[in-house]
Parts: sequence; structure tokens; C-alpha cells
Amino acid sequence: MGEVATPVVVAVDGGGSKTDAIALTLDGRVVGRAAGPGTSPHFIGVEAAVAQIDELVREVASGHPVAQANIYLSGLDLPSEVQIFATAVTTVAWSNDTTVVDNDLYALIRSGTSADNAVAVVCGTGINALGRRADGAVARFAALGTISGDWGGGTGLGESAIWHAARDTDRRGPSTSLTAAIPGVFGLATVAEVTEGIHLGRIAYGDLGLLAPLVFQHSDDGDAIAGSLVDRQGSEIAIMAISCLERLDLLDSEVPVVLGGGILANRHERLWVALESELRRRAPKAVISHVTAPPIVGAALLALESAAAPAASLDQAIRELS
Repeated sequence: MGEVATPVVVAVDGGGSKTDAIALTLDGRVVGRAAGPGTSPHFIGVEAAVAQIDELVREVASGHPVAQANIYLSGLDLPSEVQIFATAVTTVAWSNDTTVVDNDLYALIRSGTSADNAVAVVCGTGINALGRRADGAVARFAALGTISGDWGGGTGLGESAIWHAARDTDRRGPSTSLTAAIPGVFGLATVAEVTEGIHLGRIAYGDLGLLAPLVFQHSDDGDAIAGSLVDRQGSEIAIMAISCLERLDLLDSEVPVVLGGGILANRHERLWVALESELRRRAPKAVISHVTAPPIVGAALLALESAAAPAASLDQAIRELS
């Protein structure tokens, strides 16, 4: 008889542009890692996302039986979206009754804290937040863009930058140095050409995120419009955290606020000043935790916890993933 393969737990963290997967034994040893393209159902659809995740899980498991799988994806914002994806993933061989499917903010929270009361805000391509309380209560957002009250992230910053540039061009608004800089990002000559390109589909709406670095650069160079956008972004990150704390009656408690995502990664001074100022003013007991470790670390810890792995296994996983 051949040797029986060791069971593994598998964790997946999927975003709009990249997906990470990892397999660990129940004692916390990493046995497989893989990365693939984005698996947000908002961008590629549920069927394609399940197929891509199935491929990654099989790759990292590498023949080991999957005892537990935890999948955390951006784009699973509404309870109905979570349920649809959870149902869809039951079609793959490694899925079972304990498979966990949820929003990727849970992975971000766990990357930063194991506290029962916690909030996470991610500001990358878009912006989203989630809060949880020890009794199981959760505060979350639809995160569907402007129609659900959201503003910011790379795409939001880019959209606002071109809005101001368009109004500068036709003199409905104040001048901004962004006007001259934006067209070159897309290899064009004028803001009007960029606007037309977006309208006619020659420029993808998601590519507006390419303008976010310009906003920070021109803010540093003293442009008032760019500076106002950076201020607004910092404040908006804080407001989403404050909303979670208020809805969960945690404003007066020392709660970790875990922050992550590409917009926060470079620790832009003006952004962080606006963020911290708003939090101090309205939630002075909040404790900011900026996570630089990838969310797959949190996803892996959650998968081990779902499999009832002992604390020593979590410690081992942290050592290996660090």
C-alpha cells in the first residue's frame, strides 16, 4: 500500500488583479504556494472565478487531500454575492461542508489582529471596510461605487482627477496642473481625447486608476486640486472605519483599525495626516494598525483556525509566512 498523503488546509485571497493561494499542513507547515490573475467575480464572473480558483487550489494542494478551504475574494460584498459564490464552489472536488467563502476584508483583518472587536479598511483599486464585534455582529458596505456612497481608491481618485481636468479645460472650474499631465498617461494629447476614449470604450474605466500616482505627485508639487483629493481620500478612509465603529457601538472602545491596500502602501504623508486627524477627532480610542504583510497571511491563519488547528500551528505558519 502506498503512503497516505497528509491532509492540508488551503487559503485563497483574490482581488481584481491578482490571486494568491497557499496550502499548509495542520501543524502549520507551508507545502505549496501559487499566484494567478484576479478572481473578483465583479470583473470576470462567478464561473470564471471558480475555475481559476479551482486551478490554484489543485496546484498548491499538489495531490494532498484538502481538509479545509477558506476563500476570500474582493467583489463578494453583498450577502447574496457570498451565497451565490459559495453555492458555485460546491461543484469543485475539494469543496466540502466546512468550506468558507467571504469577502477579502476578513483576510486583511486577520493579517493585522486576532482581536474579536476589529475594523479593516482597504484602499487599493477601490475602497471598502468591514467591522466585527465579539458577539458576531458585523458592519459592512455594499461597495458598489458611487451608487452605494463610496468614494476613492485608485479608480475613484483617477475619476475625480479627470473630472477636475475637464472642468479646467472648459473653464467651469479652477485650473489644475493635472490637466496637462493626464493625457500623456494614455498616450493622448488632450483631456477631451481621454474623455472620448473612456466614453467610446477605447480606455477601460478601470484604467483610471493609472492616474492615482499623478494625484499624489501633483499634491506634493503644490497643486491645490490634487491636494484636496489626497485630503479627501485620507478622510474617507477614516470615515469608513468610524462608520463601522459607530454602527457596532465601539466608538468608546480601544479597537484595532487595520489598514491595507495599495493607496496606503507608500505612507503618503498628507494622506496619513488627514486620515489620523479624522480618526483622532471622532474615534480617539481607535488603534491604527497598518498591515504590510499580504492578506494571504490572514487567510492562511483563518483556514487553520477553521480546521481547529492548535495555537502552535498558527505560530509555525506565521514564522514560515514571514
